[in-house]
Amino acid sequence: MFDNILLSYGLNPSDYTIEPFGSGLINRTLKVSGDAGDYILQQINVNVFKSPEDIAENLTLLNAHFKKTKADYLFVAPLQAIQEEFLVKSATGDVFRLFPFVKGSQTINFISSKKQAYEAAKQFGKFTRLLNDFETGRLKHTLTDFHNLALRFRQFEAANGNATQERSGQAANEIKEVYKHVDILQTYTQLVTNGGMPLRVIHHDTKISNILFDDHQNGLCVIDLDTVMPGYYLSDVGDMMRTYLSPANEEETDLSKIRIREHFFSAVCKGYLSEMGNVLTETEKEYFIFSGKLMIYMQALRFLTDFLNNDTYYGAKYPGHNLKRARNQFTLLNKYVTTEEKFVQLMIEAEKDLTAVPG
Repeated sequence: MFDNILLSYGLNPSDYTIEPFGSGLINRTLKVSGDAGDYILQQINVNVFKSPEDIAENLTLLNAHFKKTKADYLFVAPLQAIQEEFLVKSATGDVFRLFPFVKGSQTINFISSKKQAYEAAKQFGKFTRLLNDFETGRLKHTLTDFHNLALRFRQFEAANGNATQERSGQAANEIKEVYKHVDILQTYTQLVTNGGMPLRVIHHDTKISNILFDDHQNGLCVIDLDTVMPGYYLSDVGDMMRTYLSPANEEETDLSKIRIREHFFSAVCKGYLSEMGNVLTETEKEYFIFSGKLMIYMQALRFLTDFLNNDTYYGAKYPGHNLKRARNQFTLLNKYVTTEEKFVQLMIEAEKDLTAVPG
């Protein structure tokens, strides 16, 4: 079924084998292997990304910017097909694009060392730093209001008002948690309305699998760029805090396994600030730790909202799946909050270490 797609890129289908690749949940990703070279073929999920053309336009603009300003930066841009388009449609209307496969690279699905955390944070910070002089207004919003906490809170309230009595009862404790931490929403609203947070070009999905590593676990570059668009740097740092600090991910139902690895916080802090420390405003630095609360709270809201809406967005692999996910994230949030004072000290130490490094 992929023969016509490969032909569109000037590749002879008989010279290549195709197999599933990676662990992404949104787009379908395949590795195309052949003696002449390897590629990554990706089918864009148009149910999530309604305008794939916006993604292609964004990546074209960024690729041109890097070639002009930082030609040696490894930016894994999609390849042009024979007709010079970056997107190719199949006979059934599916949308594909082709990337070069970076030799000697690998991805990881579960973070296991502070070096991995440091390298990932450094790469995400480097990406935004190198685009510091890029005009954010030129980029399309590929997912509107993706990390808009005020919208997520309104969606929760609507779901809570319309939920069945049974589901509201099951989620009673989690609903209380929403209002217990409503100060996070208040702080977020204040920050985005008073102009204290400049819009930057950020990745918006900083899970560890979106970094390419070499064989020695050194970071090479960021990948999976569909969500790159204007946003607040809090989203990138906060999502790293949400997904790197605990050894238990959001699917864990044994809440005793959720804990905060303080040395991973230090690694994220040092890695990101090594690239962005001289770029961030004083206000942005002041809310560095807040970013974790923001993103954990937002994800807890989203899981809880979906449960109250009868699992219409994420779906559920078992009864109460999204409620347990929400419970997981509120547990993480509470443990994050209780570690805040320690985080302050760790950030001070990280900044001192960075300023002590020559150059």
